[in-house]
Amino acid sequence: MSLHFELVTPARLVRSEEVYMVEVPGAEGEFGVLEGHAPFMSVVKDGPLKVYRTAGAAAEEIRIEGGFAEVSEKGLTVLAEHVVV
Repeated sequence: MSLHFELVTPARLVRSEEVYMVEVPGAEGEFGVLEGHAPFMSVVKDGPLKVYRTAGAAAEEIRIEGGFAEVSEKGLTVLAEHVVV
């Protein structure tokens, strides 16, 4: 079971990979996305995006600033205004 995840900025594609789960810092609160999640869109606030490559793995944190998240049948796409490396 895997979720297709893409992290994009206006300048470039930062990540495109298969992962287990992603936790997103949504404007209404954090939310987790697994494969098969219901479609929706959310505004993203500044904070850590947590990527879990496998079930039970430690999260990799990527700091993002602003943007939008879209969950669709294709997976999760996060369009961040800025990614802090």
